[in-house]
Amino acid sequence: MLTVVLNKNEEKEKIEGFPWVFNNEINSFKGDNIVSGEVVRVVTFDGKFVAYGFLNTSSKIMVRILSRNEEDVIDREFFKRKMEYALEHRKNINFNDSNCMRLIFAEADSLPGLIVDKYANYLSVQFLSLGMDKIKGMIVELLIELTGCLGIYERSDVPVREKEGLPLFKGPIYGEFDPRVEVMENGIKFIVDLAEGQKTGYFLDQKLNRDNIKYYCKDKNVLDCFSNVGGFALHACKYGAAHVDACDISKKACDDILVNARLNNFNQLDVICEDTFNLLRDPKMVNKYDTIILDPPAFTKSKDSVKNAYKGYKEINLSAMKIIKSGGYLLTFSCSQHMTPDLFMQMIKEAAHDAKRSVQFLDFRIQSIDHPALLQSDEQLYLKCMILRIN
Repeated sequence: MLTVVLNKNEEKEKIEGFPWVFNNEINSFKGDNIVSGEVVRVVTFDGKFVAYGFLNTSSKIMVRILSRNEEDVIDREFFKRKMEYALEHRKNINFNDSNCMRLIFAEADSLPGLIVDKYANYLSVQFLSLGMDKIKGMIVELLIELTGCLGIYERSDVPVREKEGLPLFKGPIYGEFDPRVEVMENGIKFIVDLAEGQKTGYFLDQKLNRDNIKYYCKDKNVLDCFSNVGGFALHACKYGAAHVDACDISKKACDDILVNARLNNFNQLDVICEDTFNLLRDPKMVNKYDTIILDPPAFTKSKDSVKNAYKGYKEINLSAMKIIKSGGYLLTFSCSQHMTPDLFMQMIKEAAHDAKRSVQFLDFRIQSIDHPALLQSDEQLYLKCMILRIN
């Protein structure tokens, strides 16, 4: 096995749990064959064991850590144990009114580059690292064995694959089935499109946040911005909203919202197919809504664009604060890891000041509990929610 030698004093955060070794942290290699995608042994500058991990010399993340136990053998049984441990947590959660959830969350479950989401009896998977992609066949076999799924659809069609030197791919890899799958989330029926839907088909990380809207919507007029397939809007209907407007710029998303509303016999919902930024600036929206949900896409995916993203987040929050009724509830989200909790809070304070509104801070929430994050990796705590009451 190839040995990767770290620079002096680079081992501390790896030993404590940080899941990556960057290329500028490596001093040298010991061994004859440097093969990307293979498992390597990582040691300190003076030769002490640190971890085993997948190597990729073409990536800035040169080693993705698999284990810090020197006694481990990285074989089929190793990956089976890791997957069983991840699945045990999801079984413990027992979302008894949902049949969709994240089963495996990459580095957070010590399976770097592997995403597995469950939609009813089907799985949607992503292989996002070279090492995991090279053992795809074994991983698929284990998923079938451990979950009893009827089919698997691969959604390895995201740009991060290219950073690993991998081509994009999308398509079924096990079983024959319609990729439009009906699922249940918090007692609500949805159609999830595994082939064309966002991420692996749906934003599962908002499951508990969507259910949490029950505290802020009964008998109220609700606006769900960036609604996608209507997740928050339909939950507001379930929990007794007087009326719900779901806004999205995508015609397909708006059509999907109506399909999902009909599935559940929700009649108090209308769809607005429009740019949310324009809608929030419309003077006719002033004092129309008791509750507004802002769940935009990630305005930034790199540190270089944080400044512009900050402006975008501030603009929509400022606009929402200006139009919402006095005493109304604003549920505002950021799914960008680069918009840190402190930065998000600062942005909200500035928006409230500029809107000349008095704001109560009610709750701070993160991604659903089937999307764990490592304490040692801030990058994995990407989803943030602030719930505010606006006077």
